[in-house]
This record gives sequence, C-alpha cells and structure tokens, in this order.
Amino acid sequence: MTPARSEAAERVEELLTRILDAVGVDAEVEISEDAEAVTAVIEGEDLGLLIGRHGQTIDAIQHLAYRAAFRGADGRKRVTVDAAGYRERRAALLQHDADEAVEEALRIGAPVALDAMNAVERRVVHEYLRDRDGIETYSEGVEPDRHLVVAPAKQ
Repeated sequence: MTPARSEAAERVEELLTRILDAVGVDAEVEISEDAEAVTAVIEGEDLGLLIGRHGQTIDAIQHLAYRAAFRGADGRKRVTVDAAGYRERRAALLQHDADEAVEEALRIGAPVALDAMNAVERRVVHEYLRDRDGIETYSEGVEPDRHLVVAPAKQ
C-alpha cells in the first residue's frame, strides 16, 4: 500500500497538471515526497517550452509550485520541479564549471568568479564545493547579476 501523500504534494500535482493542460503539452507528472522535499518530475516529448531559456520557465513554475504547496501552512519543505532531466543536466554542467574554477583559483591563488546564476544554481555549486579542501565559496553582486566566487581558503 502506498502511503498517503501530503496536501502539499497534491497541490503541486494539481498545479502542474493545470499548467500542462493550459499550454497544451502532453506529459506525465510524477510526484515523490520525503521528510525534506516534494519532488515533481515531468516526462514527455518536447518539454523545451516548460524549461524555457536558461531554465527561467521551469524555475518560475517551481516557485509557483512551492507557493501553492504551502499557502497558509506553517511547516514547509523544499519543492523541486524538473522536466526531461533538465535539473540533472544543468547540475552536471555547473559542477564542471565549478571544478574548472577551483583549479584556476588554486593555480593563480586568487578568487575566480563564475557567470551569473540564480539562487537555486548558486546553492547547487555551494553544496557541491562545500567539503572541498583549500577553497571557499561566496556570492557577490545583485540579482540578476549575482554570481558565485570560488577563492583559495584563507589560512
């Protein structure tokens, strides 16, 4: 027997189904949930419309899903919305860029700034590099030009 999903998970699924219907995209929504997050995965053909340029559309949908999931609720947890594996592909690219920045920062002994990215992407890189010896990360700038900096750790 499958455990009952929370009201938050039900709201996320309902919102995503309505968005798919409204934009005329034929896709399936799969919801999973644990103690820390509600995760929605959208699978189908030609999901570029849902992802948008540089992931802006999927990020906006994710923000709406979070707001809908927990409207009026005290307890909140992370909501992640992915389409066609976009988040995993993007994380791999960000990690590659982060590895290159680490190498350069250690080679030249100075901070290296990555391209501007949104808060979700900056968090991916911060978490990826969190346990790396000899470096530190921090964010600089103002949205939409806020970026992450990889620097040799201060001794």
